[in-house]
Amino acid sequence: MDSIRDLAERNQKKAHQIIRDLNVVEIWNSIGAEVHLVGSLKMGLLMKHRDIDFHIYSDPVVLHDSFRAMALLAEHPAVERIDYLNGLRTDEACVEWHAWYRDNDAQLWQIDMIHICKGSRYDGYFERVAERIEHVLTDEIRKTVLELKYDTPDTEKISGIEYYRAVIVGGVRSYAEFEQWRERNPSYGIIEWMP
Repeated sequence: MDSIRDLAERNQKKAHQIIRDLNVVEIWNSIGAEVHLVGSLKMGLLMKHRDIDFHIYSDPVVLHDSFRAMALLAEHPAVERIDYLNGLRTDEACVEWHAWYRDNDAQLWQIDMIHICKGSRYDGYFERVAERIEHVLTDEIRKTVLELKYDTPDTEKISGIEYYRAVIVGGVRSYAEFEQWRERNPSYGIIEWMP
């Protein structure tokens, strides 16, 4: 377990360095937006999937401002690609930005920045999910989640919330149990669950 915990700690430390290097928070603050780190990095559960998640709030979301922030981010030489999806007319009321950053070790990191309208359906929702998970997180749950993420094949893309739900609610303790649990509890779209 020490090597798994060490890998998680190294990746989490690297993720925070990338956030500082890119000036993510400062860039979004420069357009008047409010930035929240969410997801596995926020909860200390980032493992080997190099993914950094932010929820960014504005009232309203102005596309020109959102593009201006991303243009600043795109100027960084380590940013290789940016994807955009306009979901302002959906229930999510957001603009999705996904940027790929190549670190000094040639590893590619995905930074997801979801620019959300304040007051919309998901305003603060995932921050509350993270708080609730952190509240019930024990050493055993943390260890199990990190082990499951470590054992997940690199070709699999599994949402973090699936791991947390399977371990906290389903009592899953091994990858084989996790696979069986996922078959019995398939997930589609946004998973609205919190402990």
